[in-house]
Amino acid sequence: MKILLAVDGSAYTKRMLDYIASHEELLGPSHEYTLCTAVAAIPPHAARFLDQEMLDGYYREQADEVLQPLSSFVDRPGWRIRTTHVIGHAADAIAELATTQQHDLIVMGARGHSALATVILGSVTTGVLARCKAPVLLVR
Repeated sequence: MKILLAVDGSAYTKRMLDYIASHEELLGPSHEYTLCTAVAAIPPHAARFLDQEMLDGYYREQADEVLQPLSSFVDRPGWRIRTTHVIGHAADAIAELATTQQHDLIVMGARGHSALATVILGSVTTGVLARCKAPVLLVR
């Protein structure tokens, strides 16, 4: 099974990864994992003043700030885990990656806003749920 682990470096991400690591009977080393973070795109009117190499370097640097601290999870013996990043609004970018790479499951840490806060602030989790056909496992 191909499993997409959407991460943002928050305490909720760490809790989700701890859950996966401690429940190998559910999601263990027999699966193929993609650890992915979304990096917000630089607005086009600003990006046009940067060359592509500089822009790519910026996005890579932003992604590494999130992915680097998770290296202890990535280096688990016997597990097939790769890391990547996507550029754009988190919900859109994660849903597009899950669809194009045909992931069977998306796993995310969830903050758990109230219904009113979700309506006002929006939610990456809600956006992914609305855009994906793959099942989403939320760890709170």
